[in-house]
Amino acid sequence: MKRILTLLVFLTACTAQATPFPSPKPTETPARIVPTPRYDVPTQGQVAVTNEATKRATSTPTVEAKQVTATPNLDAWMSLPVRPEAGLNIREIYERGIALGNDPNAFSIFGDCQAEPQEFLGVYDTDESLVESLPPELQETAAHFAGSFNRESSTAQDGTTPGALLWDQWHRGEYGCSFGETPVDCELRVHRPSFVIIQIGSHFESRNTEYLRRVIDQLLAQGVVPILATKADNRELDHRVNRDMALLADEFDLPLWNFWAAVSNLPDRGLYVMKGRELQGAIYLTDEAKIIHRETGLDALNIVWRAVGQP
Repeated sequence: MKRILTLLVFLTACTAQATPFPSPKPTETPARIVPTPRYDVPTQGQVAVTNEATKRATSTPTVEAKQVTATPNLDAWMSLPVRPEAGLNIREIYERGIALGNDPNAFSIFGDCQAEPQEFLGVYDTDESLVESLPPELQETAAHFAGSFNRESSTAQDGTTPGALLWDQWHRGEYGCSFGETPVDCELRVHRPSFVIIQIGSHFESRNTEYLRRVIDQLLAQGVVPILATKADNRELDHRVNRDMALLADEFDLPLWNFWAAVSNLPDRGLYVMKGRELQGAIYLTDEAKIIHRETGLDALNIVWRAVGQP
């Protein structure tokens, strides 16, 4: 008897694509509580008033004590620095990965169209004069990871979302991948990265963070150091994608590259509406923003790489 798969539509930062959400295995249980705020209830502090207090209010002016729940500062991530801070746990993750066979000279990118080589870091493999213009420390980083910058992969494609990273059909059997393995499985097998930059676009489905958590757990189990990143746009209108990324970085004690802050002073945050994709809004990076994107991205990789004990 054939199983019927229901296709759900991913809301992506680059193109609309029909993609089924991955379903957790029957035995799979969450390792931790998803650290995202509730978007379906008010976040204001709640006042608890007893029945006794209600009765007294009708007869006497006695003031009852009130229990107030403090409102969390959900926008605290906006003031975080652009450059990531690597915790002491990063070295342990990295060394475990090296023992498992990860390549110390390889990193990968999990993202959408704006993470593809020609839009992001590819020039560090193809433009020798640009690399020579970098500060010596960044030249060393570019040389160390040569071959990873301009590499196409199943995890950095137009339309990729956290759910797509866990769908075993997303790679279409390309990039050296086999059907039955997810893009994450494939990338870890084929490239064996020691670091992964995760910068997923404007996908704000309610299970977005659940999928990210599964991806992060898999990377950590394989000794791969995740570098989480915010994005420039606010297509979801309430910043939940960046907010949740920052919450995950805090919970897992992982470095966060706050790209959102890097383009804060640009006109329109360095975003524009692409012709032919007007319905997606201003989510594409201008040339000026792309330069900042690749420079701060390389800097983030450099910081985390050196935090594991490199020169």
